Amino acid sequence: MPDRSFRADEQILLIDRKKRRYLVTLAEGGEFHTHSGFIPHDDIIGKPEGAPLRSTRGATFTAFRPTLSDFVLKMPRGAQVIYPKDLGPILMLADIFPGARVLESGVGSGALSMTLLRAGAIVTGYEIRADFAARAVKNVLAFGGPELAEHYRVEERDCYEGISEESLDRIVLDLPEPWLVVPHAETALRPGGILVAYTPTIIQAVQLRERMVESGFELAETIEVLHRGWNIDGTSVRPDHRMVAHTGFLTHARLLPGQ
Repeated sequence: MPDRSFRADEQILLIDRKKRRYLVTLAEGGEFHTHSGFIPHDDIIGKPEGAPLRSTRGATFTAFRPTLSDFVLKMPRGAQVIYPKDLGPILMLADIFPGARVLESGVGSGALSMTLLRAGAIVTGYEIRADFAARAVKNVLAFGGPELAEHYRVEERDCYEGISEESLDRIVLDLPEPWLVVPHAETALRPGGILVAYTPTIIQAVQLRERMVESGFELAETIEVLHRGWNIDGTSVRPDHRMVAHTGFLTHARLLPGQ
């Protein structure tokens, strides 16, 4: 079996007894510090996932490799990210498959980018802010390494002004005015291609849907995903008092042939 022990230079997730999570990049000679003492990185390197750790003040931690969801919520960000509860549905609505040629516009901090890449897509990103583009590339590299990043290219450009790529399989948008991209998407997507847009407000979703009525897109739908956890503790079974409710609306549609 391959050696899956922790190595220097990789990112891990440390979880304390109160379920607080800390994203840590291991380095030889490094230290992880909290108010509960510190843990030398050398005590973590070489350990397997799930290994129990103890700080210098006796606090206990468990070490794991971060899931994609963990990384999205803890990674450095320059822009607000699309949350995990919406990232999964976007993969399904866009029907992302290995080798799919995807244009993503509005890459932000790279949460959606790494989700698409992890599913096997080949992603071209359009981002108007150089700092956001650089952050997205850095986060993709930090999470997936060169193997993931080799299928990722980000251009500093405005999607409202046009799309250079042709015969794309999918277009995924996280932009304030996605309806302005519809005419460009009609020429950039292959017949049967799918457009998905994430919009924070219903007014944005309505404007997008109204623009699609006059376009070559059909089968348009708009959904909202709500996430409610449950407390299960013996005979005490009830919904959590708090839930992740509204974050955004997801609109998707397919391009008709001949458009």
